[in-house]
Amino acid sequence: MDAKQLIIENKTALGIELGSTRIKAVLIDENFSPVASGGHNWENRLEDGIWTYRLDDVWAGVQDCFRNLSEDVKKRYCLRLSSFGAIGISAMMHGYLVFDKNGNQLVPFRTWRNTMTEKAAFSLTEEFQFNIPQRWNIAHLYQAVLNGEPHVKDIDFMTTLAGFVHWRLTGKKILGIGDASGVFPVDSGTNNYNARMLNQFDKLVSSKNFNWQITDILPSVLSAGENAGTLTPEGAKLLDPAGILKAGIPFCPPEGDAGTGMVATNSIAERTGNVSAGTSVFAMIVTEKELSRVYPEIDMVATPAGKPVAMVHCNNCTTDFDAWVKLFAEALDLTGAKIEKPALYDALYNKALEGEEDCGGLFSCNYYSGETLTNIEEGRPLFARLPDSNFTLANFMKTLLFSSLGTLKLGMDILVEKEKVKIDTILGHGGLFKTKGVGQRFMAAALNTPVSVMEESAAEGGAWGIALLAAFMLQGKENLEKFLAQKVFAAKTGVRVNPDQRDIQSFKIFMSRYVEGLKVERAAVENLKRGKS
Repeated sequence: MDAKQLIIENKTALGIELGSTRIKAVLIDENFSPVASGGHNWENRLEDGIWTYRLDDVWAGVQDCFRNLSEDVKKRYCLRLSSFGAIGISAMMHGYLVFDKNGNQLVPFRTWRNTMTEKAAFSLTEEFQFNIPQRWNIAHLYQAVLNGEPHVKDIDFMTTLAGFVHWRLTGKKILGIGDASGVFPVDSGTNNYNARMLNQFDKLVSSKNFNWQITDILPSVLSAGENAGTLTPEGAKLLDPAGILKAGIPFCPPEGDAGTGMVATNSIAERTGNVSAGTSVFAMIVTEKELSRVYPEIDMVATPAGKPVAMVHCNNCTTDFDAWVKLFAEALDLTGAKIEKPALYDALYNKALEGEEDCGGLFSCNYYSGETLTNIEEGRPLFARLPDSNFTLANFMKTLLFSSLGTLKLGMDILVEKEKVKIDTILGHGGLFKTKGVGQRFMAAALNTPVSVMEESAAEGGAWGIALLAAFMLQGKENLEKFLAQKVFAAKTGVRVNPDQRDIQSFKIFMSRYVEGLKVERAAVENLKRGKS
């Protein structure tokens, strides 16, 4: 059956993912291949020292993304997109989105990028004996409690960005277990929030006499394959103000970008892993056993099916690199040179391959925002060199790309060297891998592990991943691992790159400079203040 007929018969699945800089929609057919797509670019805002997205921007972006998808369907197939078989919503994990009993937002959305919950994260980690990172929802909530913020008493619902969009479209306060595992610790035995820790949290805040307990305000948890509601008439108009989209479409549980990344790379079985590299970078390894101790650098989350996952998350990856590319593009514009953005990226990425073993002695710290893994509260993107450094374009580009992976390397070394975690395969996705063979090669060197990329989904795998979860829900009672291995990826072969010993040595040299350079970064945070000369 061709794509047009599948769309007519509602045998497609739609995935929408709200990423850090782009909202993406992917419509897939019964063979799980994309048949149409749409997108919308957006940016977070730094307002009053807080990284945020306004909810008006969320809906403007989602609507524009869906409108672009509909236009793509109309252009390709001469059809008006009015329905499909299932839909799934995914978005950046964590942060702080809270609402009162009337559905009113209580404070601006505090995203995962903020590093403002150090005291709460430390206290909860000690109490639970389980690592609670600063970006987790529960850390933001407890920090608001510790701060005595007046809105806390009025909270009726706390959720993630994916959970918020899903709620408005379906009326259901639900999260997939992967996304939920970044809100509050989950128990892989029950596929729900950890009961012991729920009780501990209630005791911690009992003296405040709130009219809620933690379970009252958390979303319900569902696993992959379960039905998470249907598109309401109000939700249909919210998603498609043109009024063409019909209500009644079933939804899969909303998931975080980490979970959709695992699905999009078929990395949900034990000893498999994936690394997502774009605005942020995180590696996720499905473990065979619990870690021997609590590490503040390692998060324990879950696959969309509930299996335990060790996660190394870094707030910063390619944002600083992107800023330099934008600067170069501006310089080229002054000369009247015309070069498309993708071509410029490809040229600069490939130039990095010509860099010297020691990157010419250059140093870069890519911290656009704070980085909890290295205990640095704010970002100050830095570039430095010695007078006798070899300041060439190739060395500069190589340094910037190595810098984007430096913090990830520090976290992964804990898993591999201290915990002896076994990894059979790692698959990469995200913008870093869009230029063939460069980011993948450097990632393999950083992790000293072969890295594969499914090229068709390397740059936008998350939207495809949540579309796959929507399609999986329609399959009925089935195992997610088997579904992915036997139906989705059976005929797909990624491009594999083994680590090159020269690249490994080059990255080792860079890392010694990078670790020392973090002292300069800390000094910059201390001495370069916003709004001061």
